[in-house]
Amino acid sequence: MPSHEVPVIESHALTDTGQVRKDNQDAIRACSPEADETDRRGHLFAIADGMGGFAHGGVASTLALEILFKTFYGASTASPLQRLRQGVQDANLGVYQTASRMGVGRMGTTLTAVHLEGHTLNVAHVGDSRGYLIRDGEATCFTNDHTRVGELVRMRLLSPDKVRTHSQRSVLDRCLGLDLFVQPDLFSMAVLPGDLIVLCTDGVWGAVEDRDFAAFALREPTLEGYNQGLVDEALHRGSDDNLSLLTLRFRSLTGTPGIPDRMSSLATFFSRVFRR
Repeated sequence: MPSHEVPVIESHALTDTGQVRKDNQDAIRACSPEADETDRRGHLFAIADGMGGFAHGGVASTLALEILFKTFYGASTASPLQRLRQGVQDANLGVYQTASRMGVGRMGTTLTAVHLEGHTLNVAHVGDSRGYLIRDGEATCFTNDHTRVGELVRMRLLSPDKVRTHSQRSVLDRCLGLDLFVQPDLFSMAVLPGDLIVLCTDGVWGAVEDRDFAAFALREPTLEGYNQGLVDEALHRGSDDNLSLLTLRFRSLTGTPGIPDRMSSLATFFSRVFRR
């Protein structure tokens, strides 16, 4: 990506410990500390939610993002999706080995990352944090929940409107740090100027309906107001977890709109149709 041609991306991150937990095990990270790397390799944003049921969830989420970004911007010739895959694998192994060295048993975390290059958003996802695309007044979740309940929904054994109130909603069947290898969801999707991308942990989406993500975007002109409004609403509705949001608005994009390859299009299609 030429240095004189860069996208205009508005971003805002917000995290809140919430009303129940004593510590915040969520982590958020945006882009690279070196501006020239974002020019050459695109912009990376990610969110992670350490697992409260295991030791040192906050260590796991922070470490996972540090390793992801180091691997992604350190790779030389691989494609964005290949770098995301390697970054997730390295993060998984790093969390796994750190837990072993610390002697704390098991550490785990979710991880959802998006990488912008031109008009293409590359996505890597493990766990039950979510990514939403808000366009033309509608919110579409483009990630799958890697949970037992999410699998029941994909098998059509549970109605999507029962997810948020299900007693096992937060029981993960895939996350980083628990095994030597992990299989992330990887796909690409086309984005447009004006699109809003929201990455959030389940402390937010578990209390706020999908339609509210779009409604707040129409109501709140600033990303700061948008994120604060969603957090306040989730707390008002009784969220019992940490709450974190990373929201992006694409003011302008580089290059010309493209069509993702067939496999990427299919991945996005099935993610949207069967995730809930």
